[in-house]
Amino acid sequence: MSTTSTSVLPPVAALHSALKPLPPWRRKLRRLLGHRGLVLGAAMLAVIVLAAIFAPLLAPHDPFNQDVSQRLIPPVWNSAGSWEHVLGTDKLGRDYLSRLIFGARVSLIIGCAAALISGLIGTTLGVLAGYFGGRVDAFISYLITTRLSMPVVLVALAMASLVGGSLKVVIILLGLLLWDRFAVVTRSATQQLRDAEFIAAAKAVGASTPYILVREILPNIMSALIVVITLEMAHAILLEATLSFLGLGVQPPTPSWGLMVSEGKSYMFFKPWVIVIPGVALASLVLAINLVGDGLRDVNAPDGRN
Repeated sequence: MSTTSTSVLPPVAALHSALKPLPPWRRKLRRLLGHRGLVLGAAMLAVIVLAAIFAPLLAPHDPFNQDVSQRLIPPVWNSAGSWEHVLGTDKLGRDYLSRLIFGARVSLIIGCAAALISGLIGTTLGVLAGYFGGRVDAFISYLITTRLSMPVVLVALAMASLVGGSLKVVIILLGLLLWDRFAVVTRSATQQLRDAEFIAAAKAVGASTPYILVREILPNIMSALIVVITLEMAHAILLEATLSFLGLGVQPPTPSWGLMVSEGKSYMFFKPWVIVIPGVALASLVLAINLVGDGLRDVNAPDGRN
């Protein structure tokens, strides 16, 4: 009898330990690492961010130094290329690799800053509209509808042409134009939470309205906000490249990927790498941010399985 019980207990204990639920943080980590798109996008984004942070150490040349005698040198994989300028030089003889690395800084600064400004505006409006409802919701919904009726690119072009293009102008302009998605998402999420039991409990113990909005509602809609932030970062980076390409965004000699494409468009049929290289860099950054955003949305979905 004792022999049978001792032979049965270890498998039962092993089965019990195998069926024991994992802690929430381990389940979340497993889902994060199991999402291939998220891992790929995070790796690509990490490489670009690290290159931007350590640009002075990684850039082989000063991105502003001009040497007309070295203009339009092809990349190293071309037969006329040189290892001194791995990605070649532009029409003014500036090292393309150095300008590409420093250009990552400009794109990331504009993307993060514009998403932060628009996020503050849109989240504030959306939470207020979703929580209070009534006339507040009607007024903010009118503002959202008005904003959605205006094409972002056309408004940005018109304002940039009036004010003048610069890094600060582009950041402020995009921050004031890209808040609508934040407002729509946070309004819908807040409407779903305002009648929840934990909100009623907070009201019952005498919690103030600002406390409920900041400490109760905002943390519970943060996962949706993170996804919107990634999407708007990519949107802002593309809009900055568009404005810079048209000469209304970041002004030379500041290294910007959109400006690099604009400066090389005259040589696109003879020296195609002058627009292909910054174009691929821009597409890679936007792809990485979108992969991260889509991955976070899938992982945070209630029925997500990774």
